[in-house]
Amino acid sequence: MQPKATLEDTLALMRDLRARCDWDAAQTHDSLRPYLVEEAAELDEAIRLGEDPLIREELGDVLLQVLFHSVIAEERGAFGMSEVAGGLIAKMRARHPHLYDGGEREPWERMKARKRASIEDGLPAGLPSLHRAHRLQDRAAGVGFDWPDVEGPALKVAEELTEVRAHLPSTGAASATRQADLEAELGDLLFAVVNLCRKCDVHAALALDKANDKFVRRWTGVEQRAAAQNIDVKTAGLEVLDGLWDEVKKRESKAEDQRPKDL
Repeated sequence: MQPKATLEDTLALMRDLRARCDWDAAQTHDSLRPYLVEEAAELDEAIRLGEDPLIREELGDVLLQVLFHSVIAEERGAFGMSEVAGGLIAKMRARHPHLYDGGEREPWERMKARKRASIEDGLPAGLPSLHRAHRLQDRAAGVGFDWPDVEGPALKVAEELTEVRAHLPSTGAASATRQADLEAELGDLLFAVVNLCRKCDVHAALALDKANDKFVRRWTGVEQRAAAQNIDVKTAGLEVLDGLWDEVKKRESKAEDQRPKDL
């Protein structure tokens, strides 16, 4: 058996690639930016699928990006991997003063708030909207601006939905002003739903991922049933498609009922 690889082995490999591979040697922090985003997305997909071999592989690809940037910075004389590791250790210790420094337990967002210039300070501009909303609400809650339980957020969702209904166009296209008002109200509704998710310890982005997957699965079932019945989904109309949709839901529900339950 080969000895287990260590992080030092991966760092040595990265330095060797920078020295002997033309492509690796040509990379810069800027040129690697798209790859970091792509690898993070692929790891996220692997985690969503729950496939351990794929998760392991994608973790390696993300680690490669960390090593790449660390070695490039090392070559510039800016910092090295040891400084990256040291910074991480210091940050984790500071986040847990009750475990390492004899301090008292304190919410992380409250500690961070003392250092932030504004509520959005440090949030990347390209953060997906659902995640950004969740983080903004987390930060506000960290300093006490939060509902005591889920009832407040639930009522807020109902309130925002009422306001949306008041702005829905009755017939025809809405004016530009009315459309802008409707967009604003729908934004408020989405923000309120994210807050309800957060208060229920559910991340809205993850919940929506699962809802998207469920819709795709069910719509695929609709298409399959339509094909079996020689129905053209493009011309079938809402009533027929809705009936097929209900059939797929019932089939899923029946399969779920027949699934062995944990004892």
